[in-house]
Amino acid sequence: MSNLTFILFKGKKDLLSKLPQRLKGYKAWIPDDHRIIILIDRDNEDCQKLKLELENIAINSGFVTKSSATSERKKKYQLINRIVIEELEAWFFGDGQALVKAYPKLSKNIPEQAKYRNPDGIKGGTWEALEKVLQKAGYHQGGLEKLKAARDIAPYMDPRENKSKSFQVFYSCLLEIKKIAEKSESS
Repeated sequence: MSNLTFILFKGKKDLLSKLPQRLKGYKAWIPDDHRIIILIDRDNEDCQKLKLELENIAINSGFVTKSSATSERKKKYQLINRIVIEELEAWFFGDGQALVKAYPKLSKNIPEQAKYRNPDGIKGGTWEALEKVLQKAGYHQGGLEKLKAARDIAPYMDPRENKSKSFQVFYSCLLEIKKIAEKSESS
């Protein structure tokens, strides 16, 4: 799993508009032992409809997805679609200790506060909630710099302890891919 490539898009609309052509291009050359993970914020969309849209794009491009693979083909999937509920910032709330380590002036009880205990269910938008919490503690006074916040918080995150269900689903996929890669390397 040491050869990772990240391709960023300018938001969900950009990703969804470019994804069909991009995947058709990848399908033409991608080796069997490679995996593609598509990670997208749900925002306010219907999760099942968004997942179905991503699955259809992948399947129409010739990929076997983790969700569409039959039991005998489970290990042969090449593409995984994962949806962040509601937004990536929920994953930061999922690891309250990482938040406090990255931003020491934050209240130490952030992880225990009722409105943040279920990071995937934070009302009113997770990035807005993160911005409000950070600004109250004196950080990001000019507005939440999302990439900076991600770089600040991520090094302190403990994936095993994250309380976000959508994060745990994503993390379990990474562990599964790692296990498959290790198994094929030892064969």
